[in-house]
Order: sequence, then C-alpha cells, then structure tokens
Amino acid sequence: MSGRLAGKVALITGAARGQGEAEARRFVAEGASVMLTDVLDDQGEALAAELGEAASYQHLDVTQVEEWDRAVAAVTERFGALHVLVNNAGIGALGELDTLELETHHELIDVNLNGVYLGMRAVKSAMVETGNGAIVNISSIDGLVGVLGMTSYTATKFAVTGMTRSAAIELGPLGVRVNSIHPGVISSPMVLEIDEEVRAKLDRLMSMQPIKRMGEPHEVASLALFLVSDEASYITGAQFVIDGGHLAGPWREPIAGEGV
Repeated sequence: MSGRLAGKVALITGAARGQGEAEARRFVAEGASVMLTDVLDDQGEALAAELGEAASYQHLDVTQVEEWDRAVAAVTERFGALHVLVNNAGIGALGELDTLELETHHELIDVNLNGVYLGMRAVKSAMVETGNGAIVNISSIDGLVGVLGMTSYTATKFAVTGMTRSAAIELGPLGVRVNSIHPGVISSPMVLEIDEEVRAKLDRLMSMQPIKRMGEPHEVASLALFLVSDEASYITGAQFVIDGGHLAGPWREPIAGEGV
C-alpha cells in the first residue's frame, strides 16, 4: 500500500463488520490509526486486535450523546488527534406507511439520522483543531430517490444527504470537509441477512443494472479512502454514488429499429 492516510487518525462507526470493517482494514493498510466503534463488542475487539497497534476499539451506541463524548475522548487520548470520521453505522427496515411499527420508524431515525448528526457534532471541535478534517457520511441511493415500502428508511437517508451539504457549508471555512457516499446493493450483513423473498427481488433489480452484481464492501472502502485522503482536498458537500449503474436506469436489450 502507498500510505495515502499516513499520519491521519480516523474514527469509524459500525466498524465491527461489513462496510465499516472493510474501511477499517483499508485505512490501517494505508497508514492511518483507527478507532473502531460499534455495539458488537466481541467482533469489534477481535478485529482491532487483528489489526494491531494502529487500531483500537471503543463501544459506541451512536444514538447516545455521552457515548459519543467518550469515543472522541478515547481516540484523542489513544492517538493524539482526530482527522477523519466515517459515519457508517446504520440499520434498515421494510414496511409501508401503515404497517411499519412506529417503534421501528423511530429507531431508524435515531440510528440513521440522529447518529450521524451526533457524530458530526461530537467531532467538530477536535477536527477543527487539526485544521484538516474529513467526514464521510454513509447515505444510500435511497437517499436520492424514493423507494416503495421504505418511506421511513429513505427519509433518514435523504436527511443524511441534506445534513452533509449543510455541514459542508458550516465546516468548510474551519478546515473540515464533509461528503456523503450513496451505495447501492452491497454484499454486507444487512443485505445478506434478509429473507429469501426480498433477496429474490434484489437479484431481479441487479439483473437490470449495467454491472449485474452486488457491490463489495471493499469497493465502498476504496471510495471512502479517497474522500478522506488529501487527494480529495477540494471536494466537499458532494454526493458520491457507488451502485453498479443502478440509478443510471435499467439495462435492456436494444429494440429493433433504435439507433444504438
């Protein structure tokens, strides 16, 4: 690896598995010191131990202000600074307006929306102090278009998109960049653990994409790596789609007579 994050300190939420794990592995490989955070303590601690001295683990429920304060204190005490935040933790749920449990609706908002807001709020002071901070908020392609049966989920992801833009305006003059990543269907635990009926629908959707497969966590990690590196020093307030061409429109065979 080329050491593209040499000297940088990162905090990643939801880092025990899936996209967060891939980001943690890639960041460490590129020279960063990384504080892994999650509520899956056994997995998070095992991953940090595997990654060695450049990694540490801290329990973090992203919905709790006090736990955010402890996590930021822990990373600055352990590594001396904080340059990077990846707000990766999130949950999903399917359900129409009148069938989704209100408790689930509120949980989606608490984790996917409030968790991101609290994270940016908690790291602001430490990042401004470095004068060269970068925040990446993991939204979704469902934060750019509506989805049938996912009103609550898409609401949280649209909110992350808007918060990213507003935070970029606020934090840019202070030396902190803020961007969002919008994955399509990624081979992560949240997707792999869905039931067979929903998986069949996803497979059908991917069959109509230009790239006819799920994305891999390491592919999202590569995009996050670029955005938090100094290579992206003039990029802020932007949305980056990584979806195999899903939002470009469905692929189909050419129709006879069409100019293609």
